Amino acid sequence: MRLLVFLTLLLFPSFVFSQDFRFPKLPEYASGYEKIAPKNWNVIDTVYGDLNKDNNADMAVVLEYDSFISENRAYGHNDIELITEYQKPRILAVYLRDKLSQKLHLVVQNNSFVLRAKEGGIMGDPFRRIEIDDNTLILAFEGGNEWRWKLNYTFKYQNKDLILTNANSIYYNVISGEMTDHIYDFLDRKLTLVSGNIFSRNIKNKVDEETLIFGHPRKLSEFKKPWTWEILNNNFL
Repeated sequence: MRLLVFLTLLLFPSFVFSQDFRFPKLPEYASGYEKIAPKNWNVIDTVYGDLNKDNNADMAVVLEYDSFISENRAYGHNDIELITEYQKPRILAVYLRDKLSQKLHLVVQNNSFVLRAKEGGIMGDPFRRIEIDDNTLILAFEGGNEWRWKLNYTFKYQNKDLILTNANSIYYNVISGEMTDHIYDFLDRKLTLVSGNIFSRNIKNKVDEETLIFGHPRKLSEFKKPWTWEILNNNFL
């Protein structure tokens, strides 16, 4: 009985706190990553590079909350396939640097897209890297158990937002090598599907191509969690 009461006291404050949790609005302007983290938030990764082709170092930052909360995360359909997980929320923020003042201006804050530390299976934290290269923002995730997956997303700055231009989704078995590799080109609206064995890539694998049919280009600001955008029938990214 004492143990039950003790566990209840431990869990109850966390439950109440999670109900009151709200994502903060990050500062609209900043001089660097050191000044943008709100109270109880920590910067876990920062990259600089030119995103809008003005030869100035823009900034992308990933922040993580310092406490675990109960958070609803989508798996599949954004609205109905929700799983409540006890984890630390994360934020992805992108700032562009003003050429004259050199101040950084917030253009995108996404509270859903970056996978949380417990969403990688036995491989641990699935967040691998964030990078700015050749005027593009790149995010990479990896996780799984015996069946592993890798996700890579590439965004370009257009019309005051970051637009998804390319993506890559690999699903493979670490023992048998069985693999499917989806390569998405949203500029040419083309999907290349490579299937076969990851240990014999580019040798005996089957390659198919399909036209991608979608409405407006997907913006980073409206992106939900990975695997919640059904591009084609039973094809999620």
